[in-house]
Amino acid sequence: MKRRLITTLVAALLVVAANSALAQNNKTSGGKKKEASPYVEGRQKVRQTDFDTIWKFTNFAAKGVHLYYVPFDYTAMPYITGQKRPDWGTMQPAVNYLTKVSRAPMLMCAVFAINPAITDPEERETLVAEARGEAIQAINAFDAWKTDREMHNKVKYQIAEVDYRYWRGAAYFNEPAPDDAIIHVGMLLYFGTKKVNLFPDPSEGAKTFADIKFFPNDATIADSWFSHIDSLAVYLKNNDRRDVLIVGYADNSGTEAYNLGLSRQRAVEVKKALLARGIDEVRIEVQARGSEEPLGDNDTYEGRIANNRVAIKIQ
Repeated sequence: MKRRLITTLVAALLVVAANSALAQNNKTSGGKKKEASPYVEGRQKVRQTDFDTIWKFTNFAAKGVHLYYVPFDYTAMPYITGQKRPDWGTMQPAVNYLTKVSRAPMLMCAVFAINPAITDPEERETLVAEARGEAIQAINAFDAWKTDREMHNKVKYQIAEVDYRYWRGAAYFNEPAPDDAIIHVGMLLYFGTKKVNLFPDPSEGAKTFADIKFFPNDATIADSWFSHIDSLAVYLKNNDRRDVLIVGYADNSGTEAYNLGLSRQRAVEVKKALLARGIDEVRIEVQARGSEEPLGDNDTYEGRIANNRVAIKIQ
């Protein structure tokens, strides 16, 4: 039966911003993180707190346990449970498992997302509350149905919000934008847990652009680079669901504060050039790294030229 369930419920698992109650489940692993969080602060990025919660929830010490994603609209549960012969669709294998396998503890997590196009904080907060209400109603209906049928298997319930962009990964950039304000992503079924990679690379499939180089101690964009910036602007206009991260760097010839300021000014100059070419400011993120991450030897002129740069990262 387990093999049949595994075969039936294969799906991609991406980012899940689980609620704070999930952290309690980490006790079995001792709460020790084994790797650094790969989060990046900023627009459209996963928050560190989200990553920490997910990491804890997907790294139990238990063995022989699994996690599955089911594309099931859980808001249909009140209707389904009211039928004489419920049709569970993609949830049927899970229901069969609960019905036939004794002592099968499970955690069912209803997952929703708010449409990324909705940016007003108050509106999003209202929608989150509405989405949680829908999920609670669905969970209560299922729990009552399970009890009525004398299914004694233990089931715990959770509700989680995900960032829809990260949930869809690279597919988000290649599919039509969703219409619903609240997106019913589906169910995550935890027959225990195992560590999984929940973080897709948002730059997957994106075009790459060469670094823009600068002369030492200078933040002026050389004329020879403007055609490069033109190409970048055209790409962003033709791919309006992608954004750009501009990262400024410098060599180590100045103080740390000077190098950081110079690297920021270089990134800002590239941002200004994109703004002048009609790219919305909200699609442009700027970072300054100073003399960090050198590409060349700072003891040579060629090396310093390589390090005085702005990196372009599509995301």
